[in-house]
Amino acid sequence: MTTPAHNADETPPDRIPGRVPHKNATWYRVMAGIAALLILLMIGVTCLDVVGRYLFNRPFGGAYELTQVLLAALVFVALPLTTADGGHVEVDLALHLFPRGVQRLMGRLAGVISAVALAYFTWRLAIIGLDQWHEGTRTSSLALPLAPLAFLAAASCALSAIIMLFRQEAP
Repeated sequence: MTTPAHNADETPPDRIPGRVPHKNATWYRVMAGIAALLILLMIGVTCLDVVGRYLFNRPFGGAYELTQVLLAALVFVALPLTTADGGHVEVDLALHLFPRGVQRLMGRLAGVISAVALAYFTWRLAIIGLDQWHEGTRTSSLALPLAPLAFLAAASCALSAIIMLFRQEAP
């Protein structure tokens, strides 16, 4: 099977216009693999709970709580992937009315503002994680420690902030 040739001006179909090709980067592949594993774990927990509940009348007691923790982890693992892909929601109703230079400047400004917001989230989540670590905060049913989730969220926001600062726009 051959791939159709693309002009230099066209974006390959697997790339979002204006973004650096990053999908082959090791960090991206690792994060995507972790996200896939978290999804598989959520599916497994749900299947165990359903099969246990309806076939054996023995539901998995911590399924709801474990699903919540896995979903939170998935959201934060996917955040840098979404940021790198430029997949966040953007509203640009009037952006096309401005010259290209102004558009780039506004894009840069939006990236810096987003990075500052993500840096703030990083700081707050790290503080929450430290508090949870010192207090030994755990989930109610399974007694899973919550500090690692807060640290994961902080690291995810930090990585996303860095990506926002250094992402490259289309020429």
